[in-house]
Amino acid sequence: MKYFLILFLGMSMLACENSETEEVNPAASGFNLEASDPKAIEIADRVMEASGGRQTWDNTDYFQWRFFGNRLHTWNKGTGDLIIESEKDSFTYEMNLNSMEGTVVMKGDTLDSEEAQEHLKKGKEFWINDSYWIFLPFKLKDSGVTLKYLGEGQSSDGAPSEKLELTFEEVGVTPDNKYVVYVDKESNLINQWDFYTNYTDEEPRFSTPWKDYKDYNGLWLSSNRGERGMSDIAVGEQLASKFK
Repeated sequence: MKYFLILFLGMSMLACENSETEEVNPAASGFNLEASDPKAIEIADRVMEASGGRQTWDNTDYFQWRFFGNRLHTWNKGTGDLIIESEKDSFTYEMNLNSMEGTVVMKGDTLDSEEAQEHLKKGKEFWINDSYWIFLPFKLKDSGVTLKYLGEGQSSDGAPSEKLELTFEEVGVTPDNKYVVYVDKESNLINQWDFYTNYTDEEPRFSTPWKDYKDYNGLWLSSNRGERGMSDIAVGEQLASKFK
């Protein structure tokens, strides 16, 4: 009887230990875990938690935002369906990011399939760029990313921060880019990023703040990038009706 009791207690303790050590923010397949700093990974996980948490991100499908006052994206993260509308450039793309199938309307005319393909490729490039400007906090452990811890510092407005370097390998449209991300030591939210065209560059091409965070259905998103930013931000099931 004692043997079975000891065995039961041992198994219970092991189950609790496994539950406690289960990764709450697992990296995407292809994240460069081997070359990334443990400290940088720890901070990336804190950013995810402060931004609403991995479970909330995974369970949220519908997003809308307007990039720099122009392109309005409506995105179903679950299926990859995407609508991009631009009044300025007079186009509407309705496409799927996975299959790369869809329709393109330019200045009121629906393009034939061959001509539309070039625009659909451009549409995916728009989405890759524009989504990074708003969803970076949830993409720090994406496929192809290497994270390095650069130590403590201050953002441009003097906020005590911890700095992470992001470099990329064979992903995205411009894999030679580099970002230095500033994480506020008090809130654990990103408060600035510095963009480098090439990872070997010593000086950034530009720096912008990440400000004006608001709660959108449990996810904290920032709209302010200095002189420009994101507008018409919406998150949740009410966007589902935009997809046919």
